[in-house]
Amino acid sequence: MEQPASQYDPSEAAPQARPAPARTLVIDLEGALLRSELLMEALFSAPARMLARFGAGGRPGMAVLTEVLARARIDYAHLPYDAEVLNRALAARARGAKIYLVAERFADQAAGISAHLGFDGVVTPADLAAGGNLPFDPAAIERIDHVNRDRASLRTWAKALRLYQYAKNTLVFVPVLTAHQVNVATLGTTLLAFLAFSACASGAYLMNDLLDLAADRQHPTKRHRALAAGDLPISSALPAIPALWLFAFGASLCISWTFLSVLVAYLVTTIAYSLVLKRKMLVDVVTLAGLYCLRIVAGAVAAGVVLSEWLMVFSLFVFTSLALIKRFSELSMRQGEGLADPSNRDYRISDLHIIAAMAAASAMNAVTVFALYVSSSAVTPLYSRPWMLWLLAPLLLYWFGRALMIAHRREMPDDPIIYAFRDGASRTTVAAMVCIMLAAI
Repeated sequence: MEQPASQYDPSEAAPQARPAPARTLVIDLEGALLRSELLMEALFSAPARMLARFGAGGRPGMAVLTEVLARARIDYAHLPYDAEVLNRALAARARGAKIYLVAERFADQAAGISAHLGFDGVVTPADLAAGGNLPFDPAAIERIDHVNRDRASLRTWAKALRLYQYAKNTLVFVPVLTAHQVNVATLGTTLLAFLAFSACASGAYLMNDLLDLAADRQHPTKRHRALAAGDLPISSALPAIPALWLFAFGASLCISWTFLSVLVAYLVTTIAYSLVLKRKMLVDVVTLAGLYCLRIVAGAVAAGVVLSEWLMVFSLFVFTSLALIKRFSELSMRQGEGLADPSNRDYRISDLHIIAAMAAASAMNAVTVFALYVSSSAVTPLYSRPWMLWLLAPLLLYWFGRALMIAHRREMPDDPIIYAFRDGASRTTVAAMVCIMLAAI
């Protein structure tokens, strides 16, 4: 006989474990979530710089700093957050946990960051210690109060100081080489000049990166710079700037007062470029070309050799072309990435064609000046076979044309001079030029 189907009796079922209530995750903003200092971030934001420039009522000390921070418009979306901490917060949110930031100071900015990240609010360390008036149960919290981060490595410092950019400072050796005045004394002073310019330039790079934090973090490649990424603390970079400049000035005094004046002119122009000139259309290009030429002037002063007018005119056109190629490469990259016009440069993506034309024109003028030099009587005292120098003209045409083509193809991520040191075809071309010049002597 068929048995009746059994009926489900809830009372006979095994008791189901109730899910544990989600714990509240509290995260220290500075020291855990943020890979930077909030005060420093505010000080180097654009509104804060303007406030510092025009003063803040003459009130010294922390009151001014607090007011600066309160008025600063920090870009919360591009701050250097700790990826591991942020992932833990997102995982906790997925489990239904509430998330609060812990901030001892600058509550308004902390609240802005909390709101941007979709967290539930901000509490202070005093509130946590007291345990009262908290929007959550203090007995059921998980806290991330500190993340052990290693001190900036030598590699990080090398990246921040732009050691690879020191290749540009080898221009100080050009006057000695072109004047054929190579000896122990001239090489020694020129090497010291190279070190002085390198230290001075590194300090300027740090300063420029501090002023460009917001713009760099929105750039597809510059956001990986040490300061923009939070790999190097701002508080560590600040004292390094005057230390580098003091070394540069000390090394300059070992050469001559005239050399020091050239270095000071370079530094003043670099600072003006970082603060104002780089935001002026074409003024930035002429300034960059002038800074390159100043390196050549400094090399001549350090070694005590006569500076050739031919060399200076040729260099001016060469470096103007390279500066324009650099701008072309940057704008072309933005066009390829679908980005808007740069906010910290007075150029538009629609300017690409005119910039390319000007770069090509400057390059051709450089080759023309070189041809006139080879045709002049100035080469006779320096070269026994000056006719061989004509072989350099097609190599120059090839190199400039290749640089423009590579930039047009968006395959030049670096400064054109740095790219020349890394590009195999460019290195071969330069080596061939050197061999021709040696053979012509």
